[in-house]
Amino acid sequence: MPATPVARSATQVRDLAVGAGTLAELVARQSVCRACPRLVEWREQVASTKRRSLRAERYWGRPVPGWGSEQPRVLILGLAPAAHGGNRTGRIFTGDRSGDVLFASLHRCGLAATPQSTAAGDGQRLLGTRMVAAVRCAPPLNKPSVTERDTCAPWLSAEVALVAPWVRVIVCLGGFAWQAMWPALRSAGITVPRPRPRFGHGAEVALTLPDMGTAGATRAAGAAGAAGAAGAAGKPVLVIGCYHPSQQNTFTGRVTPGMLDEIFMRASRAAGREGIRGNAL
Repeated sequence: MPATPVARSATQVRDLAVGAGTLAELVARQSVCRACPRLVEWREQVASTKRRSLRAERYWGRPVPGWGSEQPRVLILGLAPAAHGGNRTGRIFTGDRSGDVLFASLHRCGLAATPQSTAAGDGQRLLGTRMVAAVRCAPPLNKPSVTERDTCAPWLSAEVALVAPWVRVIVCLGGFAWQAMWPALRSAGITVPRPRPRFGHGAEVALTLPDMGTAGATRAAGAAGAAGAAGAAGKPVLVIGCYHPSQQNTFTGRVTPGMLDEIFMRASRAAGREGIRGNAL
């Protein structure tokens, strides 16, 4: 959208994230962000030079916004898009080997419509689930800096706040995502433990949704969904840690398909399988 405001600094990210009244508006603003010079340069360089085997493809080369259900029961948080995965396809965990392993598990556990996610428009749907990244741009060596993480954090906080009334389970893929989630939850008004819980595969932390009030519910749900959002107060939210399905972890056996299935079956059960089936987007 030509009229979408572009964030070019950390301050502008904060202002534009807080000012997004709907999830669609937030997604649009995320997708044109230029606040981190190193990440902008890298994502565009990769999109220009491309991988030799992918030279015929058009790369996205922009920040990768969250995608999936707008009223998710399950929220999955990853680290950042892969240079030739999400940075190419425009969809997190889509078009790379980590995503191959991840989506196969999500499909087996009833959270994704198909076992593969290869490109935007491939027919894949997340069922009662939304997928986001802590950092929205592909970083060199898959390692965003602390400054880049903090600059990007308001996008995550705003997205968490907008979907929080419906979320019952949050799965954090890796320690980076685990650390990034707690400030976002706190910004959404959810009381988080102190000291911060330690990350581990299968680690679980039970939280409770706050009373958002009418204004907060309306911002999250829109006028039509405000009553349902406001009624979410006091509902439990389960945060689960999961090893990241990176090639390094899957090739070495640190995380296996069975281990992922255990995490996502746990998430599916805790979120309520009937609620997930009724929220397939």
